[in-house]
Amino acid sequence: MRKLAMTATILGLALASGVARAQTPAPAAPPVNLFASSAEVQTLVANARRAHPAGQPMFSQRVLTLPPYAANLEHRTATAPPSLHEKTAELFYVVEGAATLVSGGKLIDEKRTNEANLGGTGIAGGDSRPIAKGDIFLIPQNTPHQILDPKGGEVILLSVHVPRS
Repeated sequence: MRKLAMTATILGLALASGVARAQTPAPAAPPVNLFASSAEVQTLVANARRAHPAGQPMFSQRVLTLPPYAANLEHRTATAPPSLHEKTAELFYVVEGAATLVSGGKLIDEKRTNEANLGGTGIAGGDSRPIAKGDIFLIPQNTPHQILDPKGGEVILLSVHVPRS
């Protein structure tokens, strides 16, 4: 009888736990946002200039979202460490300003920054080219890249990570 009562109690707890889990809402999916007007982009640019933390080379804000894609406005005021994305290509459009792009080559002092990205202290053997307002460029998956020396103190980029298999 005691064994039957113990079994009934365990089953009851298991069922109650399952019901509680089933009633816990799933995390909300990011909102879909498919359009940003010129005025909205200019508001984001103004916000980036105001909210960019001192001493941080880059400040990023979400512009558009359609999972798994997202477009971000990047306000860069200094050279940030290089990166390499193992699972995505990255498309850039220069909204304002100018800088130097280095891509290709090999990361110096390569370190894992998260499950899908590597970083380093620089790039050895990459190609260097100036970038300026209106330029568009694509960084293939597994390619080191770095934006150097924003001219006039800032460069504003639109970036889109494109998932790759």
